Amino acid sequence: MSYGMIATMMFSLMMLLMATGQRVFAAIGAVASIAAILLWGNGGVEIPFTAAVKLMNWYPMLTLPMFIFMGYILSESKIADDLYKMFHVWMGPMPGGLAIGTIGLMVLVSAMNGLSVAGMAIGATIALPELLKRKYDKKMVTGVVQAGSSLGILVPPSVVLVLYAMIARQPVGQLWLAGVIPGLVMAVLFILYVAIRCRINPSLGPVLSAEERNVPMSEKLRLLGAGILPLGIFAVMMVPFVNGWTSLVESSAIGAMAAFLAAILKRRMTRVVFENSVRSTLAISCMFMWIILAALGFGAVFDGLGAVKSIETLFTEQLGLSPWTILILMQLSFLVMGTFLDDTAMLVIVAPLYVPLVHALGFDLIWYGVLYTVTSQIAYITPPFGYNLFLMRAMAPPGITLRDIYSSIGPFVAIMVLSLILIMIFPQMALWLPDYVYGK
Repeated sequence: MSYGMIATMMFSLMMLLMATGQRVFAAIGAVASIAAILLWGNGGVEIPFTAAVKLMNWYPMLTLPMFIFMGYILSESKIADDLYKMFHVWMGPMPGGLAIGTIGLMVLVSAMNGLSVAGMAIGATIALPELLKRKYDKKMVTGVVQAGSSLGILVPPSVVLVLYAMIARQPVGQLWLAGVIPGLVMAVLFILYVAIRCRINPSLGPVLSAEERNVPMSEKLRLLGAGILPLGIFAVMMVPFVNGWTSLVESSAIGAMAAFLAAILKRRMTRVVFENSVRSTLAISCMFMWIILAALGFGAVFDGLGAVKSIETLFTEQLGLSPWTILILMQLSFLVMGTFLDDTAMLVIVAPLYVPLVHALGFDLIWYGVLYTVTSQIAYITPPFGYNLFLMRAMAPPGITLRDIYSSIGPFVAIMVLSLILIMIFPQMALWLPDYVYGK
């Protein structure tokens, strides 16, 4: 049996196991380990062992639990809730202001947590009921929450980009910086869409009533200070790193400690908050570490089979496709897989094939990490089976139906596709900031 056929069988078996509902790391790790032993006998045992050692020796991996802990502390202690109160007071007097404030909330929550599910939870449980109560168009604001929450996997400290960095062997810091400008551009485009649409039709996003707008300036300033606190924590963490004063791991520790101290100073650090934060951090960190371990083992077996070289030869020599055509086909495959897989599963499944192929085609792997992440965002909210669509259905108030959720997302998908095209046409959108920072 040829190595190409063996690689195809491995991929097919892995997809079959995942279709049965097995955990991602179990399906991938089992196929990799069994294939290694069958192919190379006792020596195959060294492949998963080497992958585990490589993971344990990867020092930047320490950032993962630090950033997750920071996000959960800010969420569990309700510091994140202060952000919405701030946007409510300051943005409410303008048409669509609360929806625009919700997008700002999503960006800041993303900068605190790095996971899209955190933004979805806060947006669906805090912002969405308030928006509906004030007669905002339910389709528009449902799309706002879904699209805004997807920024969590692009804006630093993105946990997904940490996973990509490990698999692609690229610096986490450069990937995070590469996601900043595309993430902000996408957020600005969301805001412009909401602002223009509500300007044309103010009934979609009514201004707050006179009673709610009549807030003393002292109260506005107090809420502004409370809302800016998470942004201050992010600045305390990232400014030393961007200026080269601290390493990435040291900055993540600063961020976690700053969030912990902020919760103490605001007298919200209870035993329940601390225990929930630690338990959630441990669960999420272990899950990602198992996934990375499985992905490294699977990638090592694929490298040993020469599967990547076979695929490169198929596309470039036998089919005669151009590098850009191959890249676009890759992105389309992400959109298809995103209808039934989350971003982590997609990355782990195709990274052993796609990342070396992207490098062989001459594309920048930092730039491609941003492309992958934006494509995953689109796949997340694309009907009929986008991952975030069903998360929203589970978290949304009773008045929001699945039909509302599906029909709300079209304009935001179009904006994301536009953003993806812009990043492909102008790679410096992703590469300028890491080149500038690391060039110093």
